Order: sequence, then C-alpha cells, then structure tokens
Amino acid sequence: MIKVGLIGYGKAGAAVARVIEADERFELCWIARRSAGPAETGHPVTSLDANSFPAWLDQHPVDAVIDFSDAKAVLIYGEAIRRRGIALVSAISVHPETTLAYIRDLGSDIRVMSSPNITLGINFLMFAARMLRRIAPFADVEILEQHFRDKPEVSGTARKIAENLDVDHERITSLRLGGIVGHHEVIFGFPFQTVRLIHDSIRREAFGTGAAFALHELLKYPPGFYTYDDLLLNLIRQDLNASLVPAHA
Repeated sequence: MIKVGLIGYGKAGAAVARVIEADERFELCWIARRSAGPAETGHPVTSLDANSFPAWLDQHPVDAVIDFSDAKAVLIYGEAIRRRGIALVSAISVHPETTLAYIRDLGSDIRVMSSPNITLGINFLMFAARMLRRIAPFADVEILEQHFRDKPEVSGTARKIAENLDVDHERITSLRLGGIVGHHEVIFGFPFQTVRLIHDSIRREAFGTGAAFALHELLKYPPGFYTYDDLLLNLIRQDLNASLVPAHA
C-alpha cells in the first residue's frame, strides 16, 4: 500500500482526500495546511511550516505527497521531500516560471509529476486536440473555459491547451458562473463543419481520481520530471506495441 500525504485541504483537497481514502492502493497518512485552525479530517493535520515540516515528515513518513494547495507551497516543502526521496504529484493550476523551474529541478532527484489540471479526462482532451491540430493545422481554433464564480484567473488548463495548440491566449473565452466546477471546450472550425472537444468536471472528486491515476503511474518511473502527457503516452505506446505483436498459432 502506498503511503500518501496530502498538502492543501480546500474544497478540491477535501474531495481528493475522500477519493484517496476509498482507494485500496493508498493509505492517506496526514494532511498539511497553510491556513491556521483545526480541520475535521479523520487524519493527523499539521501546519505547512518550513521549520517544523521536516520533523513532521520524519515522524510520519510517506512514499508520496499530493499537492492541492497553492503555487508557493512547494517552496516550503520541496527540499524536505527531495532529501527524503518522496515522490510528488503537483496539481496547481498556475505556477510562476521560476517556481516551475524549481519543480523541474526537483525531478533531478525524485519522481515529480506536475499538471495544471489533474483530471484524467481533460488530459485526454488535450491529447486528442493536439492530434487534430496536427492533422488539420488550417482549422480555426477557439477555447472556452467556464468555472465557479470565485475563480479569479484565466484557467491554467485553458492556457496550457492554447500553448499545446500554438494559438494565442486571446483565443480563450472565460466565463464565471455559480454552480460550475469546471468546463473546457476546444472548438475547431473547418470549412463546412465544426468539431467540439468538451470536458466537464461534474464533481471535484474528479481531481482525486486523476491524482490517484497519476500517482500510481508515476511510481513506476525512475526519478525525473514528468507531465500527464508522459504518463498517458507511455500507456498508449504500450497498448500499440501489444497490438503489433503477432498472435501465436
């Protein structure tokens, strides 16, 4: 059983915790939070503090941490997990370039997977969109993202889609509405037809199933920095290679 620590316990973090708790492959050992105050989680809770966190890790060892906190948190715990060989799944929507460079550097010593959107479906959408863009580079492309009312920034996932498809960020349309967890849509405009690739996060538990998949796959790899694409493409290659093996008589 894989021992896991969870960093961050907002709405998304709490949903992730529920999924990890229910998955027989994992044991959720503790939760670390930036904010002060107790949380009724059913698990030990600690403050994410640079001075005390290394001792906490020694007293509560884990195989991996899943980060659903904020972009600054990794700068607090990064060296502590590096020294202890603890794997990291980072699910932060947007990182400054300097912080992302630091996360990549962690991959020189430990297993690291970083994705702005950890859901399995959205990562498959990005893969499919990239393939269609390669097939039809002449098509017009627009990206629509919709999220809950309090999300302030443009979706990091939408920006990642735009970068993958080599389209300007100006082609992203953002809507903020109550009741929406997350919606991403890539629209391809062809002569005489359109293609729409759509992903909806119905419940925040989707982040948990995506994180569980990413962590389970990541631990099969040697130390390094990986993206969700790396994990998916490796599985696709394995499936293609298996299909190419001739059947024995």
